[in-house]
Amino acid sequence: MRLLDDLTSPPKERYAVSQNNVTKLVQPGTFSDLLTDILRDGAQTLLAQAVEAEVAAFTAKHVDLKTEDGYQRIVRHGHLPEREIMTGIGPVAVRQPRVRDRATDGDDASRIRFTPAILPPYARRSRSLNVLLPILYLKGISTGDFAEALSALLGHDASGLSASTIARLKQDWSEDHARWQTRDLSARNYVYVWADGIHLQARLEDEKQCILVIIGATPEGRKELIGFTDGTRESAHDWRELLLDLKRRGLSIAPKIAVADGALGFWKALGEVWPRCQEQRCWVHKTANVLNKLPRKLGPKAKRSLQEIWMAETKADAEAAFDAFIETYTLKYEKAAVCLTKDRVSLLAFYDFPAEHWVHLRTTNPIESTFATVRHRTIVKRHPVLTLLRHEELTHLSS
Repeated sequence: MRLLDDLTSPPKERYAVSQNNVTKLVQPGTFSDLLTDILRDGAQTLLAQAVEAEVAAFTAKHVDLKTEDGYQRIVRHGHLPEREIMTGIGPVAVRQPRVRDRATDGDDASRIRFTPAILPPYARRSRSLNVLLPILYLKGISTGDFAEALSALLGHDASGLSASTIARLKQDWSEDHARWQTRDLSARNYVYVWADGIHLQARLEDEKQCILVIIGATPEGRKELIGFTDGTRESAHDWRELLLDLKRRGLSIAPKIAVADGALGFWKALGEVWPRCQEQRCWVHKTANVLNKLPRKLGPKAKRSLQEIWMAETKADAEAAFDAFIETYTLKYEKAAVCLTKDRVSLLAFYDFPAEHWVHLRTTNPIESTFATVRHRTIVKRHPVLTLLRHEELTHLSS
């Protein structure tokens, strides 16, 4: 029996595995970071100094006010109880100074009150953290896992982020969205608009959702998100519904020009809602469509020829480059030439506007650039650890 054991059991010296090579994973909230502790202490000191400076400026502003007895009316009156503000480097404790108005009772409407701008009433989180929370939710973290996730990011003292708190925040986000979707637009005026259908995939959904997006530029040059809704890019009905909703809320002045991809149902809806708005086809989409109808080996040369059209310094030069492209490719590649020719007017419409605006009007880049980061934030992550590994990106976003 012993001989059999010796034959079937490999000698111990054959194993090269060390007994001390198991790496223990650090659990959230169990580590200490001296640098973060120093930063948090410094932030607490700076916050206290800023609030004290603000209350000093407030009392100095009202230094000339006196009571009927001749005493100073506005005076310091101690501090409120200490509270913690959750920030991107963890909780920071602060005590808000109190100010007393000696000339009025507590419920008097004329009472002068002090509310520090840097420390809003009842604030429990910094604005950057309020931005971070919905991003983590979109990343796939469930409401019950927020406390653990935030303790890994902000330290073991992170609090106030229970499942019920996150559920309440979700309700607040929905209400904010509903208010934004019904806001009054009667005072708004947009000279340029860009439209596109963006496919996003949030949380752990199996299919991407198409979002119809419209961005506008004001006469002052400020780009704003005008409206968005779920729908189908090719559906004129969905685009019409979005445009009519904007019009019902007061956006009665049609933009001067709209920029979009030629395959959208947007164009039919635009002609019905804002018939006098000029149309500009996106050159990026059009270039891709034309190149798809040419042999791959001709792609680089054809792309340079197309760039000579929309990069021309004058409309006359663009027309000449347009004619040259058609003449070069019509004989052997008629489909590519037809694809370009059928939208000739709308491809060159941007030349009718100020030259400094051409770079913005040639493509739907204002939408693409805006939602490129949104796509990154909604990449599906099926494990919380993978989400936490994107902390650097999330921190950059919330700053």
